[in-house]
Amino acid sequence: MSAVIAPSPALHPWRAALCAFGAVVLALVLLYLDTVSAMVGIWSRSDTFAHAFLVPPISLWLIWRQRASLAALTPRPGPPLLMLLLLAAAATMWLVSSLVHVNAGMQFAWVAMLVLAVPVVLGLEVAWTILFPLLFLFFAVPIGDFLLPLMMSWTADFTVAALRLSGIPVYREGMQFVIPSGNWSVVEACSGVRYLIASFMVGTLFAYLNYRSWKRRAVFMLISILVPVVANWLRAYIIVMLGHHSGNKIAVGVDHLVYGWVFFGVVIMIMFVIGARWSEPDAQGQAEPQALSAAEPGSLPVARLLTATAGAMALLLAPPLVLQGGMSSSGPESSPQLSLPAQLSPGWAAVADPVLQTYEPEFENPMAVAKSVYAGPSGHVGAYVAYYRQQGDTRKLVSSVNTLVASDNHQWNLVASTRHRFLATDQPLEVRSARVLGAERPGSVRPQLVVWQVYWVGGQWVAGDARAKLAGAWAQLRGQGDAGAALVLHTQADTVPEAHAVLERFMRDNQGALQTLLAQTRSGR
Repeated sequence: MSAVIAPSPALHPWRAALCAFGAVVLALVLLYLDTVSAMVGIWSRSDTFAHAFLVPPISLWLIWRQRASLAALTPRPGPPLLMLLLLAAAATMWLVSSLVHVNAGMQFAWVAMLVLAVPVVLGLEVAWTILFPLLFLFFAVPIGDFLLPLMMSWTADFTVAALRLSGIPVYREGMQFVIPSGNWSVVEACSGVRYLIASFMVGTLFAYLNYRSWKRRAVFMLISILVPVVANWLRAYIIVMLGHHSGNKIAVGVDHLVYGWVFFGVVIMIMFVIGARWSEPDAQGQAEPQALSAAEPGSLPVARLLTATAGAMALLLAPPLVLQGGMSSSGPESSPQLSLPAQLSPGWAAVADPVLQTYEPEFENPMAVAKSVYAGPSGHVGAYVAYYRQQGDTRKLVSSVNTLVASDNHQWNLVASTRHRFLATDQPLEVRSARVLGAERPGSVRPQLVVWQVYWVGGQWVAGDARAKLAGAWAQLRGQGDAGAALVLHTQADTVPEAHAVLERFMRDNQGALQTLLAQTRSGR
């Protein structure tokens, strides 16, 4: 029997490596404490992301399973230039996201910096050995809310189609539909995003622990995405059918959410039972610990290399915070003065319109709001301007809570949304276009509106949330501050093309006047 000789503390490479890595992690947490706190705050208050509390301990446990393989390796810093360039890319992502207050981008970048710290300080071999536990940390990032509109639409499409195949007549408007037994609507809780995120995380962990083949793992991970989506469609259909056939006595209140989670749990359990039939023997984490190799004679001490790498990381991680503080120009301290004039361009004057004046989009916490209805050569147009400055977590120009019609709005219903492109004064302009229906009232014609939305960022008109975010970051990088506005126009017409013609004429005639008004508001005049 041969004895295992433990290396002396002076030659033990892991001692210096873990000390250096611990210092880097501590620096990451302290330097980006606001980002970490915001991420944990979302875990604590959102049921959708409560599972993220389990991600760090699961990742640590998975690393602990690889302790025998790790003990056989000598930690050495990765290729400095490549690793530091990747780290710089993650730090840049954090900086750009922070300028436009994209919390998910900042948190994703922070986790990326944490993951990249492993190959930078401990080496590529170490990072490859624990690659899955490192990548698993990205499940801690609370991201996925952007899927809500798409998954709500898919759920409504499937439910309506399934009801019609079942012989039940359905009348649908957007996310709301009517069947003979009552009215139903697909809201955020019905989208299935919670099921999808939870299933994908658990399914990914199941695949890693039960399969050795990357092909089998990839297939099961794909199944863990598809199954909750289809299961949520079936859940919504079953809930409506239960309500319909019970005379709306069951599955119509909070209990339909309970039924939904029970159904989801059964489906996921069946998925795991079936997946376990193809499980492969565990060939990882079973080797006995081996003796650590000592540093090669005459080589540069590992501790010095690790110290130099940790210092380079600290120098690289701090500048984004400094730059972010220097570029977050908030503009004038006084409250902005914004009002729409009684007369815009010649021919467009403010008037009273009882229908157009009742519609107003949902924009949260702007610094100034102005709205009016104008009559012109082509018809009546309602204009709404929400102006933002000194943006932060509670005040954002581009946010998921800013919408043309809220899902719980009982006065207006958004039934269709698309993009519309037309030739403005000197160049093509793209806007978001939506069709909005008013609530039915006895003895009155049901109002039907076409609504346009476009952003004003960095002195230019920008369509789309992503483009507006990028334009806002670029404006701040150029020292123009974070001021921006959302312009929402709406009109009534017999057909959508006629409504577009009215809004196009208004925008061509008044684009310059509106831009001048917003520029004056930004400069404080």
